[in-house]
Amino acid sequence: MTNPATTTQQSGAIPAQPGPREVRRVTDGVVPGLGSSIEFGPGQAPGGVIPGAGPSGKPGSRPTVKLREAGPDDPPRYAPEWLELREPADAAARAHDLLDPLRIRLANLPGKPGGVVIHDLGCGTGSMGRWLAPRLDGAQHWILHDRDPYLLHFAAVASPRSAADGSRVSVETRRGDIARLTPDALQGASLVTASALLDVLTREEIDTFAAACAGAGCPALLTLSVAGRVELTPSHPLDAELAQAFNDHQRRDGLLGPDAVTAAAEAFSEHGATVRLHPSPWRLGSEQAALTEQWLRGWIGAAVEERPELRAEADVYLTKRLAALAAGELRVTVHHVDLLALSRPVDGAS
Repeated sequence: MTNPATTTQQSGAIPAQPGPREVRRVTDGVVPGLGSSIEFGPGQAPGGVIPGAGPSGKPGSRPTVKLREAGPDDPPRYAPEWLELREPADAAARAHDLLDPLRIRLANLPGKPGGVVIHDLGCGTGSMGRWLAPRLDGAQHWILHDRDPYLLHFAAVASPRSAADGSRVSVETRRGDIARLTPDALQGASLVTASALLDVLTREEIDTFAAACAGAGCPALLTLSVAGRVELTPSHPLDAELAQAFNDHQRRDGLLGPDAVTAAAEAFSEHGATVRLHPSPWRLGSEQAALTEQWLRGWIGAAVEERPELRAEADVYLTKRLAALAAGELRVTVHHVDLLALSRPVDGAS
């Protein structure tokens, strides 16, 4: 049984190709399999913030997950170019140490036709599948969830087709609201995955999520949740104040922001899961100049949105930081945490 709030496209069905849009190419980076360059959409000027890198303009809403009710014309605010830009840093940061206990759990599941079933929540352009599927043995069927059909198209087209041992990987997409998960919605799931999801949930939503996974006996691998700590080298007197303002921005409207990983660990534990945490920091510098610049602009933008009185100082700060980045002198560590929750199986599997 699937969540009635979702619209399902059958395995192998890919949404129609999005229509043409006016774009301006800004770099030659390409998501594997997409065959398109990073681009700015209409109205985005070079030097601005790619949607998703900075404040969304509507607290309490994450465009790729539809956590709150939104009108049919509410536009996505995570641009594919932002997801593409961050994908290499995400892949380098994710905690490999959590994979062995996950592999053991999946290996001990009863065999299923078509292999393990993996739900990827808020999949965006599918970077989690591109990272994880080739690291797991055995046949896999991925169910990609997102509210944005444009991103779902990218994710389906660019999804891996084989596992680590050469077994088949198949894909289907589901568009709609996955915020109110139930055990029924996860019936038959072997694993739930998500990236950068927990910090845009409320405490109630995290508890609902943990309860759904526990009710389905389904493990969860949840990567790249913000930890609320940023280190910039060389340091600057304004670093701490901007970091605090950014963290406060993340907590708007009851969202947990940097407190989410702790809340999730507690919620999954209370529902009987074994929880493992592992750091997964971004390490940015001149080698990732485009991403570092976008992150920096978005980080400062959110801080100033939270505390407008910082704007004048923040403008000077940004100019100096961008100059240091261009000179190869700026290094940034953005701390994240990955979480693996191994819920108790409900079917007697070990």
